[in-house]
Amino acid sequence: MNKYQYKVQGVDYDVEIVEVEGNIAKVKVNGIEFEVELKEPIHASTMPKHPIAVKKPVASAAPAAAASPAPAPVAAKPAAGAGTKVGAPLPGTITEVKVKVGDTVKAGDAVIILEAMKMQNNIEAEVSGTVSSVLVKEGDTVMEGDALITIA
Repeated sequence: MNKYQYKVQGVDYDVEIVEVEGNIAKVKVNGIEFEVELKEPIHASTMPKHPIAVKKPVASAAPAAAASPAPAPVAAKPAAGAGTKVGAPLPGTITEVKVKVGDTVKAGDAVIILEAMKMQNNIEAEVSGTVSSVLVKEGDTVMEGDALITIA
C-alpha cells in the first residue's frame, strides 16, 4: 500500500503498510512483518499518512497529528536497511562492530563479535556487498534472530 522511511535513534527503518483491517495494520519493518494495533479503528481511506515504526510484534501507533512527514526515498542508492540481514545466531552481547555503513564486505568476512556464554563468536557476512545499515552498537544485548547489520 504505502512505503515510508524513518530514522529512530540513529537507526534507519523502511516501513511498508501491507494491509489495514479495522484497527489492525499489517506492516513490514525492514522486511520483517508485524501486526500493529491502532488506538482507534480506521478505514484504509482515512489511514494516517505517517504510521510509527515499531520493533515489537504488537504495539500502539501514535495519532496521525503527532506524526512527522516521511523523507522522500532516494532512488540513486539502495534504501538503508534494504538487502540481506545478518542475524544473531544466539543470544549475547555485542562486543565489537567491525563494519560501518558504506563498507564493502565479502561473504565470510567477520562483521560483528558477539559474546555468548563467555565465548567470543565471529558473526560473518552471508553475502558479498555493501553494508547498508548497522542496527547494533557495542554493549547491546541481542536475542537469537535479531538483525545486526544489512548488506545490499
